[in-house]
Amino acid sequence: MLLLLVMKERMLSGVKPSGRPHIGNYFGAMRQFVELQSEYDEVFIFIADYHALNTLQNREEMRQNILDLIIDYLAIGLDSKNVVLYQQSRISAHTELAWVFDTIVQMGYLKRAHAYKDAEAKGVDINVGTFNYPILMAADILLYDATAVPVGKDQKQHLEFTRDIAEKFNKIYGDIFTLPESIIVESVETVPGLDGRKMSKSYDNTIPLFASREEIERLVKKIVTDSSGDRPENVYALHKLFKSEEELAPIYEEYKGKYGELKRILAEDVDAFIAPMRERRAEIAKDVEGVKEILDNGANIAHELADAKMQLVRDRLGVVL
Repeated sequence: MLLLLVMKERMLSGVKPSGRPHIGNYFGAMRQFVELQSEYDEVFIFIADYHALNTLQNREEMRQNILDLIIDYLAIGLDSKNVVLYQQSRISAHTELAWVFDTIVQMGYLKRAHAYKDAEAKGVDINVGTFNYPILMAADILLYDATAVPVGKDQKQHLEFTRDIAEKFNKIYGDIFTLPESIIVESVETVPGLDGRKMSKSYDNTIPLFASREEIERLVKKIVTDSSGDRPENVYALHKLFKSEEELAPIYEEYKGKYGELKRILAEDVDAFIAPMRERRAEIAKDVEGVKEILDNGANIAHELADAKMQLVRDRLGVVL
């Protein structure tokens, strides 16, 4: 009798607990997680709290950000019955495997990383964690035999590093790591902020994902517009996230040149989109213990897989007698 072993398709991604999400985060990545969760045999989403330590070094803020992040993802539609949700810091194999990879990767190779070169060009005093970021990311992914990893265009290099590291380890010690493929959603455009630049917390130009109606109205009024045309392009670019161009055409024709009215309509559409998620989030936030239980369950599943992989790694290294 012939037995065919079919490898499960496993999607994995990590999210740093870096504060309140905005609509740019949602349309750029968060929404894709929800859409992709039904397309794979297994989906693992982890809170990358150890990665966050490079920029966030405040105990209470970290704790609150972790809790808020898991609530945010449950509110937008991640199903904890089908998605394994866990904290990176609770799985010690992540940092153990990162050290193993440290021993086979040269510093010159890591200096090619875009994040490192950008920081160096800006004259930033770079910590070891920032320099070593691709190594820990490789461990995050390779521990779980992930076959697919959603990344932004600017993060594609990190996944290439992960594949290179896996190939190098496999060549030295024998094949045990799966080489993951990247999922890049080409259709997602850069979401503009209130000032026309890319929406980013660092630019203070965002609309928070779970903002109240009043906050949405106040922020939309601040959108910078070019008064030289009939259509405020920054307003229109944001509006396209919530309505099709066919739906928007008669609106922008009727209110041609009336920027205040167009901002008012945009605020209404943003609120109509956000309101259901905002309400779900409020309900989920009432059960903090239930949220922690989801993370506990996810950690148990992740532990089992990660520990099994690390046992195999240790055996290949020759440290198991």
